[in-house]
Amino acid sequence: MAALALLWGSSFLWIKLALRGFNPVQITFGRLLLGFLVLAPIVMSRGLRFPREARTWGHLFVAALVANAIPYFLFGLGEQTVGSNVAGVLNATTPLWTLLLAFLVGVDRNVTATKAVGFAVGFLGVVVIFSPWESAAEIASWGGLACLAASASYGLSYVYMGRYLTGRGISPLVLSASQLGAATVLLALAMPFAGLDAPEWRWDAVGSLLVLGALGTGIAYVLNYRIIQDEGPTAASVVTYLLPIVAVILGWAVLSEAVTVAILAGVVLVLGGVILSKRTRRDRRPHGVAE
Repeated sequence: MAALALLWGSSFLWIKLALRGFNPVQITFGRLLLGFLVLAPIVMSRGLRFPREARTWGHLFVAALVANAIPYFLFGLGEQTVGSNVAGVLNATTPLWTLLLAFLVGVDRNVTATKAVGFAVGFLGVVVIFSPWESAAEIASWGGLACLAASASYGLSYVYMGRYLTGRGISPLVLSASQLGAATVLLALAMPFAGLDAPEWRWDAVGSLLVLGALGTGIAYVLNYRIIQDEGPTAASVVTYLLPIVAVILGWAVLSEAVTVAILAGVVLVLGGVILSKRTRRDRRPHGVAE
């Protein structure tokens, strides 16, 4: 989870830099294709097989649509008009969407009071870190709504993958490569309509896209599937709360950005919320019964 938070926590920075040379559709297609090109050779080198059942591929294409194609494009579109801090806060609604949807469809009905409080505290911590009230107009803008819709799509994807793809004997590596391949096909179909603008081949934009694709998409999705498989979609979505902490650390270490008391308080709230959200009920056994 820490590794995934590190990879995804820097994604907003890479998107912002990639937008200097590419439009949102080009960025989305590029990162998906690069992610697939990183994972596919690893799958084949290990002697693993891609799924053959049409039903499985149908689920993979749906997952690719709601987990990759739609949210990647919407965040790229949204960050053209809103700041990365606003995008970060709206992205942090993902666990809340996941919790609600998982409960409604019956994927995760184990929503304890402690877990619910943990989710609320974690989101409060994100809000304190980013202080979105300073950018209220951006949140209510079309760019802000695009980011919010992307987060809802992420929440749906966690639930969908947890219900139809994980726990079926398919390696997380194979699932990741297959889903990114399906998403690449979807974006290739969209390229003739919105992705043929001449890109500007700036070194910072190209470098950011390479990092975003190879690491932030390819390697990150293997970790994401593994967490969903091991802990379930709701618990896996909590990683979203850790992304602001990564952003704060990178800003302090790389860009010498100030770390305020409010940011530190927000970090404490986020960590506390994550701990609470991952607590589970212990079995209560009568006294005298051996374990």
